[in-house]
Amino acid sequence: MSTTRTDFQDPGAVQGAGVLETRLIDIGRERFAGDVWGRTALLTRCASDFSDLFSPEAVDELISRRGLRTPFLRVAKGGSTFPDSSFTSPAGVGATIGDQLDDTALWRKFADGATLVLQALHRTWEPVSDFTTMLSSELGHPVQANAYITPPQNRGFDDHYDVHDVFVLQIEGTKRWIIHEPVHPDPLRDQPWTDRRSAVAEAAKGEAYIDTVLEPGDALYLPRGWLHAAEAQGEVSIHLTLGVHSWTRYALAEQLTQAALAVLGDDPEMRRTLPLGVDEPNGEIDVVRERLAAALAEADSIPLFHGARRRQSRPAPLGPLAQLAAVDSLGPESVVRLRDALEARLESSRLTTRVGSFDFPETDLPSVMRLLDGEVHTANDLGVELVERLLRAGVLVPVEQ
Repeated sequence: MSTTRTDFQDPGAVQGAGVLETRLIDIGRERFAGDVWGRTALLTRCASDFSDLFSPEAVDELISRRGLRTPFLRVAKGGSTFPDSSFTSPAGVGATIGDQLDDTALWRKFADGATLVLQALHRTWEPVSDFTTMLSSELGHPVQANAYITPPQNRGFDDHYDVHDVFVLQIEGTKRWIIHEPVHPDPLRDQPWTDRRSAVAEAAKGEAYIDTVLEPGDALYLPRGWLHAAEAQGEVSIHLTLGVHSWTRYALAEQLTQAALAVLGDDPEMRRTLPLGVDEPNGEIDVVRERLAAALAEADSIPLFHGARRRQSRPAPLGPLAQLAAVDSLGPESVVRLRDALEARLESSRLTTRVGSFDFPETDLPSVMRLLDGEVHTANDLGVELVERLLRAGVLVPVEQ
Protein backbone atom coordinates (compact mmCIF):
# COMPACT_ATOMS: atom_id res chain seq x y z
CA MET A 1 0.00 0.00 0.00
CA SER A 2 1.36 3.43 -0.92
CA THR A 3 -0.34 6.78 -0.68
CA THR A 4 0.34 10.43 0.09
CA ARG A 5 -1.98 12.83 1.86
CA THR A 6 -1.67 16.26 3.44
CA ASP A 7 -3.06 16.95 6.88
CA PHE A 8 -4.69 20.38 6.99
CA GLN A 9 -7.75 21.24 4.96
CA ASP A 10 -9.51 24.49 5.62
CA PRO A 11 -13.22 23.70 5.26
CA GLY A 12 -13.80 26.99 3.50
CA ALA A 13 -11.12 26.23 0.96
CA VAL A 14 -12.67 22.84 0.18
CA GLN A 15 -16.39 23.54 0.34
CA GLY A 16 -16.36 27.18 -0.72
CA ALA A 17 -14.26 30.30 -0.59
CA GLY A 18 -11.34 30.34 1.85
CA VAL A 19 -9.82 33.25 3.76
CA LEU A 20 -7.99 34.50 0.66
CA GLU A 21 -11.25 35.17 -1.18
CA THR A 22 -13.45 36.08 1.75
CA ARG A 23 -11.06 38.42 3.55
CA LEU A 24 -8.15 39.59 1.38
CA ILE A 25 -9.25 39.99 -2.26
CA ASP A 26 -12.43 40.74 -4.19
CA ILE A 27 -11.56 39.37 -7.64
CA GLY A 28 -11.87 35.63 -7.05
CA ARG A 29 -9.18 33.04 -6.52
CA GLU A 30 -8.78 32.01 -10.17
CA ARG A 31 -8.27 35.54 -11.42
CA PHE A 32 -5.92 36.32 -8.54
CA ALA A 33 -3.87 33.19 -9.27
CA GLY A 34 -3.70 33.86 -13.01
CA ASP A 35 -3.31 37.64 -13.22
CA VAL A 36 -1.96 38.89 -9.88
CA TRP A 37 -0.08 36.28 -7.83
CA GLY A 38 3.65 36.98 -8.06
CA ARG A 39 3.06 39.47 -10.92
CA THR A 40 1.56 42.75 -9.81
CA ALA A 41 0.26 44.78 -6.87
CA LEU A 42 -3.43 44.63 -5.94
CA LEU A 43 -5.41 47.06 -3.79
CA THR A 44 -8.71 45.82 -2.33
CA ARG A 45 -10.99 48.35 -0.64
CA CYS A 46 -13.11 47.21 2.30
CA ALA A 47 -11.70 43.71 2.00
CA SER A 48 -12.79 42.73 5.51
CA ASP A 49 -13.20 43.84 9.09
CA PHE A 50 -9.85 42.78 10.54
CA SER A 51 -10.62 43.74 14.15
CA ASP A 52 -11.02 40.07 15.10
CA LEU A 53 -7.39 39.47 14.13
CA PHE A 54 -5.67 42.40 15.83
CA SER A 55 -6.41 45.66 17.63
CA PRO A 56 -4.92 48.51 19.70
CA GLU A 57 -5.80 46.52 22.83
CA ALA A 58 -3.76 43.61 21.49
CA VAL A 59 -0.76 45.91 21.03
CA ASP A 60 -0.95 47.14 24.62
CA GLU A 61 -1.35 43.63 26.01
CA LEU A 62 1.55 42.18 24.05
CA ILE A 63 3.90 45.00 25.00
CA SER A 64 2.95 45.51 28.63
CA ARG A 65 1.69 42.14 29.94
CA ARG A 66 3.04 39.20 27.90
CA GLY A 67 6.70 39.42 28.92
CA LEU A 68 7.85 39.37 25.29
CA ARG A 69 11.57 39.35 24.55
CA THR A 70 13.59 40.37 21.56
CA PRO A 71 13.44 39.65 18.66
CA PHE A 72 9.65 39.76 19.00
CA LEU A 73 9.84 43.55 18.67
CA ARG A 74 11.84 46.06 16.64
CA VAL A 75 11.78 49.84 17.02
CA ALA A 76 12.52 52.17 14.10
CA LYS A 77 12.67 55.89 13.41
CA GLY A 78 13.89 57.86 10.42
CA GLY A 79 14.69 54.72 8.48
CA SER A 80 16.96 53.25 11.17
CA THR A 81 16.33 50.68 13.91
CA PHE A 82 17.21 51.19 17.56
CA PRO A 83 19.50 48.75 19.37
CA ASP A 84 17.62 46.18 21.45
CA SER A 85 19.28 47.42 24.63
CA SER A 86 17.50 50.78 24.29
CA PHE A 87 14.03 49.27 24.88
CA THR A 88 14.65 46.16 26.98
CA SER A 89 15.44 45.60 30.65
CA PRO A 90 15.80 42.78 33.21
CA ALA A 91 12.63 40.91 34.07
CA GLY A 92 12.84 41.57 37.80
CA VAL A 93 13.03 39.37 40.85
CA GLY A 94 12.92 35.63 40.26
CA ALA A 95 13.73 35.77 36.54
CA THR A 96 17.20 35.63 35.03
CA ILE A 97 16.10 37.32 31.80
CA GLY A 98 17.76 40.53 30.70
CA ASP A 99 16.01 41.34 27.43
CA GLN A 100 12.30 41.60 28.11
CA LEU A 101 10.45 44.54 26.60
CA ASP A 102 10.53 47.66 28.77
CA ASP A 103 7.08 49.22 28.34
CA THR A 104 8.17 52.59 29.77
CA ALA A 105 11.10 52.86 27.37
CA LEU A 106 8.86 51.83 24.49
CA TRP A 107 6.23 54.40 25.42
CA ARG A 108 8.85 57.15 25.41
CA LYS A 109 10.21 56.13 22.02
CA PHE A 110 6.71 55.84 20.56
CA ALA A 111 5.75 59.26 21.92
CA ASP A 112 8.92 60.61 20.31
CA GLY A 113 7.85 59.33 16.88
CA ALA A 114 9.26 55.79 16.67
CA THR A 115 7.47 52.92 14.92
CA LEU A 116 6.96 49.72 16.90
CA VAL A 117 7.18 46.45 14.95
CA LEU A 118 5.71 43.41 16.70
CA GLN A 119 7.31 40.47 14.93
CA ALA A 120 6.24 36.84 14.52
CA LEU A 121 2.65 37.39 15.64
CA HIS A 122 1.87 33.98 14.15
CA ARG A 123 3.66 32.69 17.28
CA THR A 124 2.38 35.11 19.93
CA TRP A 125 -1.23 36.09 19.10
CA GLU A 126 -3.76 33.28 18.63
CA PRO A 127 -6.17 34.92 16.13
CA VAL A 128 -3.27 35.82 13.85
CA SER A 129 -1.77 32.36 14.29
CA ASP A 130 -5.01 30.66 13.24
CA PHE A 131 -5.44 32.99 10.28
CA THR A 132 -1.90 32.55 8.95
CA THR A 133 -2.25 28.76 9.26
CA MET A 134 -5.35 28.81 7.07
CA LEU A 135 -3.82 31.23 4.57
CA SER A 136 -0.62 29.19 4.32
CA SER A 137 -2.68 26.08 3.64
CA GLU A 138 -4.57 27.81 0.83
CA LEU A 139 -1.51 29.39 -0.78
CA GLY A 140 0.81 26.42 -0.37
CA HIS A 141 3.57 28.72 0.89
CA PRO A 142 4.66 29.55 4.49
CA VAL A 143 3.15 32.71 6.01
CA GLN A 144 4.43 34.86 8.88
CA ALA A 145 2.91 37.99 10.45
CA ASN A 146 4.23 41.30 11.80
CA ALA A 147 2.34 44.35 13.07
CA TYR A 148 3.50 47.93 12.49
CA ILE A 149 2.35 50.57 14.96
CA THR A 150 3.20 54.01 13.64
CA PRO A 151 2.61 57.35 15.43
CA PRO A 152 0.92 60.24 13.56
CA GLN A 153 2.75 61.66 10.54
CA ASN A 154 5.64 59.22 10.96
CA ARG A 155 7.39 57.26 8.24
CA GLY A 156 8.88 54.12 9.72
CA PHE A 157 11.08 52.85 6.86
CA ASP A 158 12.45 54.37 3.66
CA ASP A 159 11.55 53.06 0.19
CA HIS A 160 12.60 49.43 -0.03
CA TYR A 161 11.50 46.04 -1.28
CA ASP A 162 10.96 42.74 0.50
CA VAL A 163 12.24 39.34 -0.57
CA HIS A 164 8.83 37.80 0.16
CA ASP A 165 5.29 38.61 -0.95
CA VAL A 166 3.12 40.54 1.49
CA PHE A 167 -0.52 41.18 2.26
CA VAL A 168 -0.96 44.46 4.15
CA LEU A 169 -4.11 44.62 6.29
CA GLN A 170 -5.01 48.03 7.68
CA ILE A 171 -6.26 47.58 11.26
CA GLU A 172 -6.50 51.05 12.82
CA GLY A 173 -6.03 54.61 11.58
CA THR A 174 -4.88 55.42 8.07
CA LYS A 175 -1.62 55.14 6.22
CA ARG A 176 -0.40 56.45 2.89
CA TRP A 177 1.33 53.83 0.73
CA ILE A 178 3.51 54.73 -2.24
CA ILE A 179 4.24 51.74 -4.49
CA HIS A 180 6.72 51.55 -7.40
CA GLU A 181 7.44 48.71 -9.80
CA PRO A 182 10.51 46.54 -9.14
CA VAL A 183 14.09 47.41 -10.00
CA HIS A 184 14.96 43.71 -9.54
CA PRO A 185 11.91 41.49 -10.17
CA ASP A 186 11.42 38.40 -8.02
CA PRO A 187 14.45 38.82 -5.73
CA LEU A 188 15.74 35.74 -3.96
CA ARG A 189 16.18 35.69 -0.20
CA ASP A 190 19.88 36.51 -0.47
CA GLN A 191 19.22 39.51 -2.76
CA PRO A 192 18.01 42.26 -0.35
CA TRP A 193 17.15 45.77 -1.38
CA THR A 194 20.30 47.11 0.26
CA ASP A 195 22.28 45.47 -2.57
CA ARG A 196 20.50 47.88 -4.95
CA ARG A 197 20.11 50.88 -2.68
CA SER A 198 20.90 53.51 -5.34
CA ALA A 199 18.58 51.92 -7.93
CA VAL A 200 15.78 51.77 -5.36
CA ALA A 201 16.27 55.43 -4.39
CA GLU A 202 16.26 56.50 -8.05
CA ALA A 203 13.14 54.48 -8.91
CA ALA A 204 11.32 55.92 -5.90
CA LYS A 205 11.61 59.39 -7.46
CA GLY A 206 9.53 58.33 -10.45
CA GLU A 207 5.77 58.15 -10.90
CA ALA A 208 4.14 55.76 -8.44
CA TYR A 209 2.26 52.66 -9.58
CA ILE A 210 -0.04 53.11 -6.56
CA ASP A 211 -0.25 56.16 -4.30
CA THR A 212 -3.13 55.72 -1.89
CA VAL A 213 -4.27 55.95 1.71
CA LEU A 214 -5.30 52.67 3.32
CA GLU A 215 -8.23 52.80 5.74
CA PRO A 216 -9.34 50.12 8.24
CA GLY A 217 -10.50 47.04 6.33
CA ASP A 218 -8.41 47.73 3.22
CA ALA A 219 -5.92 45.13 1.97
CA LEU A 220 -2.89 45.54 -0.28
CA TYR A 221 -0.99 42.71 -1.96
CA LEU A 222 2.61 43.25 -3.06
CA PRO A 223 4.76 40.63 -4.77
CA ARG A 224 8.37 40.41 -3.63
CA GLY A 225 10.54 43.07 -5.21
CA TRP A 226 7.88 45.79 -5.41
CA LEU A 227 9.13 49.05 -3.88
CA HIS A 228 7.10 50.59 -1.10
CA ALA A 229 7.15 53.24 1.61
CA ALA A 230 4.37 54.08 4.06
CA GLU A 231 3.52 57.05 6.23
CA ALA A 232 0.89 57.42 8.95
CA GLN A 233 -1.52 60.31 8.59
CA GLY A 234 -3.03 62.37 11.40
CA GLU A 235 -3.50 59.50 13.85
CA VAL A 236 -1.87 56.32 15.05
CA SER A 237 -1.77 53.65 12.35
CA ILE A 238 -1.72 49.90 12.93
CA HIS A 239 -1.39 47.42 10.10
CA LEU A 240 -0.62 43.74 9.82
CA THR A 241 1.86 42.54 7.25
CA LEU A 242 1.45 38.90 6.29
CA GLY A 243 4.72 37.79 4.74
CA VAL A 244 4.41 34.95 2.22
CA HIS A 245 7.74 33.15 1.85
CA SER A 246 7.16 31.91 -1.66
CA TRP A 247 8.71 28.73 -2.96
CA THR A 248 10.61 29.37 -6.20
CA ARG A 249 12.03 27.36 -9.08
CA TYR A 250 15.45 28.36 -7.79
CA ALA A 251 14.66 26.69 -4.45
CA LEU A 252 13.58 23.55 -6.29
CA ALA A 253 16.84 23.67 -8.26
CA GLU A 254 18.78 23.85 -4.99
CA GLN A 255 16.99 20.78 -3.68
CA LEU A 256 17.38 18.90 -6.96
CA THR A 257 21.10 19.66 -6.91
CA GLN A 258 21.37 18.37 -3.33
CA ALA A 259 19.64 15.16 -4.35
CA ALA A 260 21.92 14.78 -7.37
CA LEU A 261 25.04 15.27 -5.24
CA ALA A 262 23.79 12.52 -2.92
CA VAL A 263 23.53 10.24 -5.97
CA LEU A 264 27.06 11.18 -7.06
CA GLY A 265 28.36 10.38 -3.58
CA ASP A 266 27.56 6.72 -4.28
CA ASP A 267 29.51 6.79 -7.58
CA PRO A 268 33.09 5.45 -7.13
CA GLU A 269 34.24 7.31 -10.25
CA MET A 270 33.11 10.63 -8.77
CA ARG A 271 34.92 9.94 -5.52
CA ARG A 272 38.19 9.27 -7.35
CA THR A 273 41.13 11.65 -6.77
CA LEU A 274 42.08 14.00 -9.63
CA PRO A 275 45.35 13.19 -11.48
CA LEU A 276 48.62 14.21 -9.84
CA GLY A 277 49.70 17.72 -10.77
CA VAL A 278 46.40 18.62 -12.41
CA ASP A 279 46.36 22.28 -13.48
CA GLU A 280 43.61 22.77 -16.07
CA PRO A 281 40.92 20.17 -15.26
CA ASN A 282 38.91 20.74 -18.43
CA GLY A 283 38.69 17.05 -19.25
CA GLU A 284 37.69 16.22 -15.69
CA ILE A 285 35.01 18.90 -15.75
CA ASP A 286 33.54 17.37 -18.91
CA VAL A 287 33.29 14.00 -17.13
CA VAL A 288 31.70 15.63 -14.07
CA ARG A 289 29.23 17.57 -16.21
CA GLU A 290 28.13 14.39 -17.96
CA ARG A 291 27.70 12.43 -14.73
CA LEU A 292 26.02 15.36 -12.99
CA ALA A 293 23.47 15.61 -15.80
CA ALA A 294 22.75 11.90 -15.44
CA ALA A 295 22.45 12.25 -11.66
CA LEU A 296 20.02 15.16 -12.04
CA ALA A 297 17.86 13.00 -14.28
CA GLU A 298 17.92 10.21 -11.70
CA ALA A 299 17.59 12.26 -8.50
CA ASP A 300 14.37 12.45 -6.53
CA SER A 301 14.15 15.84 -4.80
CA ILE A 302 10.55 15.51 -3.60
CA PRO A 303 11.53 14.26 -0.11
CA LEU A 304 13.87 17.26 0.26
CA PHE A 305 11.06 19.62 -0.78
CA HIS A 306 8.61 18.23 1.73
CA GLY A 307 11.29 18.16 4.42
CA ALA A 308 12.04 21.83 3.83
CA ARG A 309 8.33 22.69 3.98
CA ARG A 310 7.99 20.91 7.30
CA ARG A 311 10.94 22.80 8.77
CA GLN A 312 9.63 26.22 7.73
CA SER A 313 6.52 26.16 9.92
CA ARG A 314 5.36 24.74 13.22
CA PRO A 315 2.36 22.54 14.02
CA ALA A 316 -0.66 23.93 15.85
CA PRO A 317 -0.14 24.57 19.60
CA LEU A 318 -0.31 21.57 21.93
CA GLY A 319 -1.31 21.85 25.61
CA PRO A 320 0.68 19.30 27.64
CA LEU A 321 -1.87 19.12 30.48
CA ALA A 322 -4.81 18.62 28.14
CA GLN A 323 -2.81 16.02 26.24
CA LEU A 324 -1.95 14.11 29.44
CA ALA A 325 -5.58 14.18 30.53
CA ALA A 326 -6.59 12.76 27.14
CA VAL A 327 -4.12 9.90 27.50
CA ASP A 328 -5.18 9.14 31.09
CA SER A 329 -8.90 9.13 30.28
CA LEU A 330 -8.61 7.36 26.92
CA GLY A 331 -11.39 4.90 26.18
CA PRO A 332 -13.25 3.50 23.15
CA GLU A 333 -15.60 6.51 23.02
CA SER A 334 -12.82 9.15 23.25
CA VAL A 335 -12.93 11.56 20.31
CA VAL A 336 -9.73 12.68 18.61
CA ARG A 337 -8.52 14.33 15.41
CA LEU A 338 -5.27 15.00 13.62
CA ARG A 339 -3.34 17.95 15.03
CA ASP A 340 -3.50 20.93 12.66
CA ALA A 341 -0.60 22.05 10.47
CA LEU A 342 1.40 18.84 10.85
CA GLU A 343 2.26 18.60 7.14
CA ALA A 344 1.57 14.88 7.50
CA ARG A 345 2.28 12.53 4.62
CA LEU A 346 1.81 8.76 4.49
CA GLU A 347 4.24 7.07 2.14
CA SER A 348 4.10 3.29 2.11
CA SER A 349 3.98 2.41 5.83
CA ARG A 350 5.67 5.56 7.19
CA LEU A 351 3.86 8.68 8.41
CA THR A 352 6.10 11.76 8.21
CA THR A 353 5.08 14.87 10.17
CA ARG A 354 6.49 18.03 11.72
CA VAL A 355 6.78 16.17 15.03
CA GLY A 356 8.59 13.10 13.71
CA SER A 357 8.20 10.03 11.52
CA PHE A 358 6.34 6.87 12.49
CA ASP A 359 6.26 3.37 11.01
CA PHE A 360 3.12 1.24 11.18
CA PRO A 361 2.25 -2.40 10.64
CA GLU A 362 0.05 -3.19 7.66
CA THR A 363 -2.96 -3.72 9.93
CA ASP A 364 -2.85 -0.08 11.17
CA LEU A 365 -2.59 1.57 7.76
CA PRO A 366 -6.37 1.80 7.04
CA SER A 367 -6.85 3.64 10.36
CA VAL A 368 -3.91 5.96 9.67
CA MET A 369 -5.43 6.72 6.27
CA ARG A 370 -8.74 7.62 7.93
CA LEU A 371 -7.24 10.00 10.46
CA LEU A 372 -5.51 11.95 7.66
CA ASP A 373 -8.89 13.22 6.45
CA GLY A 374 -8.78 15.81 9.25
CA GLU A 375 -12.19 14.73 10.59
CA VAL A 376 -12.97 13.65 14.15
CA HIS A 377 -12.90 9.95 15.00
CA THR A 378 -13.53 7.80 18.03
CA ALA A 379 -10.71 5.77 19.51
CA ASN A 380 -12.78 2.68 18.84
CA ASP A 381 -12.95 3.57 15.14
CA LEU A 382 -9.19 3.93 14.81
CA GLY A 383 -8.05 1.47 17.46
CA VAL A 384 -7.41 2.43 21.09
CA GLU A 385 -3.75 1.34 21.06
CA LEU A 386 -3.03 3.29 17.88
CA VAL A 387 -4.77 6.39 19.28
CA GLU A 388 -2.78 6.20 22.52
CA ARG A 389 0.48 5.96 20.59
CA LEU A 390 -0.36 8.98 18.44
CA LEU A 391 -1.66 11.02 21.39
CA ARG A 392 1.62 10.42 23.19
CA ALA A 393 3.52 11.40 20.04
CA GLY A 394 1.56 14.66 19.67
CA VAL A 395 0.08 13.62 16.32
CA LEU A 396 -3.53 13.35 17.53
CA VAL A 397 -5.28 15.79 19.88
CA PRO A 398 -8.46 15.37 21.92
CA VAL A 399 -11.75 16.90 20.81
CA GLU A 400 -13.96 18.39 23.51
CA GLN A 401 -17.48 16.97 23.52
